Amino acid sequence: MEPWGIGDTNGLMLKNSHHPAFQGQFGIARTDITPPVGVYSRNWGAAMHDVADSIHRPLLLTVLTLAQAGQKPSLVFIDADLGWWKTPRTATQFRQRLLKELALPPENLIFALSHTHSGPPLMDADDSLPGSDLLQVWMDGLFEKTVSTVRNALADTFAGTMDWQTGRCNLATARDLPDPSGEDRILCGFQPGAEADDTLLLGRICDDSGSIRATLVNYACHPTTLGWENTAISPDYIGAMRETLQKATGAPAFFALGACGELAPRMQYVGQPEIADQHGRQLGFAALSALSGMEPPGTQLEFSRVVESGASLAVWKHEVRQMPGSLNAIQTKVELELKDWPTAEELEQERLHCTDRALEERLRRKRDIRSWLGDDSTFQLEISLWQVGEAIWVGTCCEAYSILQTELRRHFPEHAIVCMNLINGSIGYLPPAELYEKNPYTVWQTPFAKGSLERLTEAALTACQKLIHNNPDIS
Repeated sequence: MEPWGIGDTNGLMLKNSHHPAFQGQFGIARTDITPPVGVYSRNWGAAMHDVADSIHRPLLLTVLTLAQAGQKPSLVFIDADLGWWKTPRTATQFRQRLLKELALPPENLIFALSHTHSGPPLMDADDSLPGSDLLQVWMDGLFEKTVSTVRNALADTFAGTMDWQTGRCNLATARDLPDPSGEDRILCGFQPGAEADDTLLLGRICDDSGSIRATLVNYACHPTTLGWENTAISPDYIGAMRETLQKATGAPAFFALGACGELAPRMQYVGQPEIADQHGRQLGFAALSALSGMEPPGTQLEFSRVVESGASLAVWKHEVRQMPGSLNAIQTKVELELKDWPTAEELEQERLHCTDRALEERLRRKRDIRSWLGDDSTFQLEISLWQVGEAIWVGTCCEAYSILQTELRRHFPEHAIVCMNLINGSIGYLPPAELYEKNPYTVWQTPFAKGSLERLTEAALTACQKLIHNNPDIS
């Protein structure tokens, strides 16, 4: 159910209803970032291959710039069909170079990963890994392509509006499954009967003529359709989702991954790309359903009059609406306690003596995270927030469980809350406190101690409230 309906007379009745919106300047540009066949692309511990042998669909990088009317673009959103940063250090260095090259303040840039598990990991060269030489060349090209695509978006802007509609899609299911064999553990896979957040937030960008220039889907579901048997480069379900929307609208489609720590498709870990396409069409058609239910751009529904018939009928009409045009970007931090992990050197020694291929890969990832965190007992997690008219965009580099987005939307029902995982880096999961006694993968993998998700949620709620309070366009 759409929560948005704003405007009353002495609190007695609602007299108008509109989508959360923003009016300003937009820029859009896209480039192909598909790596070559033969590149290192092992993302699963269970995988028996190390390099990609084919391309299912291209990987794309799409840029959206936003600015207040009459001003230069100030906010840059990058949507990239990429998995995750193998080490936080690599992410930090890439981002710092990007900020310097584009002369942007840190709070004005969001680099969002789609989190495909069928692409090359974002990492520095490692000569011990097959296809690493191709990976390094591709990584260098990725930086140059990112810079040029942002500049293309900045150079070609148009006046328009962006508004939001809530839809539903049941592609995402809960994936913390108590082991059906009776063993006391939680598996990472479809959990029948468990509730899952099915919220789909659809953004529509139109120019002043009313033509759709882009759409943006914010949805929480792990792109893990394709598993260890897949040897092709693929954006997973996002590729077919994007294609479905673009065929219908004739405009680019963006994707922003929601808080999906425990959410994934029911059918996953397969080797058949056609199943990823099936999932993408499912999400794409759900997004088109939401799009079809939106009011004409630049309008709102206003109560017009009562017509007496068999019943007293309320007549509503579309009227032109003055849309807000304010932008704001801030960053805040929340201090999270870290687990008492072994040192990076101890983890490396354990890895070197490990004969299990899957466990060896887990230890490699854990070592890299520990090496970057150092010996500190706490970590200052960065929260990025944008106010775009009547919408709030909020995200971190972690993989938070969906309670983060459901709580934010519950507390701010009159705003479009674009909640994002894996922006501006990647470190680890943020599962709820009660799972720490069970020690599933999401707890085993993360460097963050029990209670971290709850602290992040509290900090994000406070930051959103401050952002709303300090901006008159958001009431």
